Amino acid sequence: MAHFGKSLKRRSFIQIPVLILAGAAIGGLYGPTTQVASAAGGDDDISASIKDFTRLYSTVEQNFADPLNADQAIYDGAIPGMLVTLDPHSHFFDPKALKAMREDQRGHYYGVGMEVVSKLNPAHVMQTIVVDPLVGSPAYKAGLRPNDVIVEVNDKQTDGLSSADVADLLRGPRGTPVQIKVLRGEGSDKLEFNIIRDAITRSSVSASFMLKDGIGYVRIDKTGFIETTGTDFLAALKKLDEPNLKGLVLDIRGNPGGLLTEAVTVAGHLLPKGSEVVSHHGRASQEQSYKATEGNHGLNYPIVVLTNRNSASASEIVSGALQDHDRAWILGDNTFGKGLVQTVYPLVENTGLALTTAKYYTPSGRLIQRDYSSVSFFDYYYRSNTAARNENDVKMTDSGRTVYGGGGISPDEKFEEPPLGPLEISLLTRDEFAAYTKHFFTLHKEQLPAGWDFDAAQMAEFHTWLQGQKFDFTEADFTKESAQIRRSLQENIYKTAFSVDESTKYVLQTDPEVLAAVAAMPKASALLEIGNKVRAERARK
Repeated sequence: MAHFGKSLKRRSFIQIPVLILAGAAIGGLYGPTTQVASAAGGDDDISASIKDFTRLYSTVEQNFADPLNADQAIYDGAIPGMLVTLDPHSHFFDPKALKAMREDQRGHYYGVGMEVVSKLNPAHVMQTIVVDPLVGSPAYKAGLRPNDVIVEVNDKQTDGLSSADVADLLRGPRGTPVQIKVLRGEGSDKLEFNIIRDAITRSSVSASFMLKDGIGYVRIDKTGFIETTGTDFLAALKKLDEPNLKGLVLDIRGNPGGLLTEAVTVAGHLLPKGSEVVSHHGRASQEQSYKATEGNHGLNYPIVVLTNRNSASASEIVSGALQDHDRAWILGDNTFGKGLVQTVYPLVENTGLALTTAKYYTPSGRLIQRDYSSVSFFDYYYRSNTAARNENDVKMTDSGRTVYGGGGISPDEKFEEPPLGPLEISLLTRDEFAAYTKHFFTLHKEQLPAGWDFDAAQMAEFHTWLQGQKFDFTEADFTKESAQIRRSLQENIYKTAFSVDESTKYVLQTDPEVLAAVAAMPKASALLEIGNKVRAERARK
């Protein structure tokens, strides 16, 4: 999936001044200025190694069968090859990646404002599909919808292009025009949109609303902790009337990390003033501690934090701090386990080097980073973090509960997401939910009323459509999986009928893990009461 040129590689690291960061597999965590680490080894050893490399490069340049691209050989070959021998997160980035990552961190860029994805059509031609026109963006205002197939951008055919290539065509200077042609629904007529590019701002706080019984919900999503996250988080709590909240579900599932300052702001607002949020230290860097500077102003409502295996770095700092201080009940899966600190060194020609210089520790002193020495980097990034604990790194929360380091953050209560059924997997694989959505709006051209529900009659229509498509399924599977299938269909239809935001809200309100978080609120209340007693006793001593 592309978000106007933001590739997976670009979402890993950033910053020109020397900064501290701790990036997740698909995100970064950035912080204050630090010292530049000195090189290890003697001058003679370094000089000899440089001479050896120079001779090797010269031999390759003179004798390779084709002309050598120096940038490719150094930037894509020699430097990454050296860094990959160190750890999974030390990283080199070129000027293009640096510019894109700076936009990611700031949370804005110039374009039309929509998320797109590449998909093969039935003829096995790569096409670019609209996933999410951001609410309020030029694309949204112009009338582009989810599932629109982009066929031309400024008269350039897009068939066969990747979503990243199409995203690059859509981006451009503020105030410049771009013409987009799409196919919509089951017909073949092209729709033409003439759009003026503008500044696109995206908040990492993607959802905030009341669930029930005075319990609020706030989600800090895959955008990560960017420059505005702390401010947006406080604004979301204000919108929820924070002083009167009876509980909060903080959802950081899939959050890859972000700015250290923003993680400290979010956690610091939920903790008593002066509470430690996180610390870091390493071989050549002094220990530094980050504390809650403002505090929660006595607002002690219970909190349940939702995590999963893709919650990393900054999100682990937040969940680890709240868990160590007995401030929140953690529900979900083991987090990623990313707690390495990178110092970013600016190099020539707007390139940079992110080098691991220290490690992050939660307030109890446990290490966030999991072991990567005995697994391949592929397994490190893409296999589940099943251990999530080191028996030699045993710590205690404020109230004396046992927690373990060296493996990310282990939840207080495990939640396993219900597995997809075979029929739903087949429907997703063949993209039938999107196909039926197109069919649905071909038949139902009227505006759907607010709160519209995909009911039993609608499910019967879908059943008939599937049979007409000669889709192979059993009645037993259809009956068994009807609730999940209905939910997926309503999610897709809501995107087109209302907005992506309304669709997301519906999905979250019916999310089994969010419902489990509401049910776990009494556990969070009991934990908070114990923590408050411990802190009060310590204050009296």
